[in-house]
Amino acid sequence: MAASVLIASNNAHKLQEFREIFRLYAANDIALFSAQTLGLDLDPDETAETYLENARIKAKAFHNLIRQRSEASEMFVLADDSGLEVDAMEGGPGVRSARYHKAAPDKDGCGALLNALTTVSEDQRKARFRCVVVLLEPDGQEHVFEGRCEGSIGFDKRGTAGFGFDPVFRVEGDTRHLAELSAEEKHQISHRGNAARKVIDFLKNVTG
Repeated sequence: MAASVLIASNNAHKLQEFREIFRLYAANDIALFSAQTLGLDLDPDETAETYLENARIKAKAFHNLIRQRSEASEMFVLADDSGLEVDAMEGGPGVRSARYHKAAPDKDGCGALLNALTTVSEDQRKARFRCVVVLLEPDGQEHVFEGRCEGSIGFDKRGTAGFGFDPVFRVEGDTRHLAELSAEEKHQISHRGNAARKVIDFLKNVTG
């Protein structure tokens, strides 16, 4: 029996990535739904200081809402929080990555990040993307999954794919930036791809 999963996010880029990842690795075994497709109007404030707690806030808020709707009461709820951690910035912007973009001049977080690292040498630009996923079963039981993507911050923006910090993130063991990869290449190595594949494996096991 195919599992039904609500993606607890209003971020169009994130929704697209989850759809692409599940299409690649889950085929028809898992049906994805967005808040928009279910007519849900909810945008929880992400006020926590960790990826896990922010993901949990969103997952629980959407889970509580759909419990009131008979047609959605048997859905799993998936929420994630993610960010870029730069060693030279003591792990920042981290959980505040989205806010970093919004606060940057012209909302250009990539440009702001490159400016902040202008004097940082090649060997000190190590960074990683982290993604933490909270999956709630219909009865509320929680499962947590994490994915990482190691790399470094380049010296310019490259590529037109992806979103967020992808244009300045250079993939470990590759000369390309994340925004230069095809969607399929990115999802094989990305933090969200790694976390989502763990979710897919779990769902396939529990739903048979």
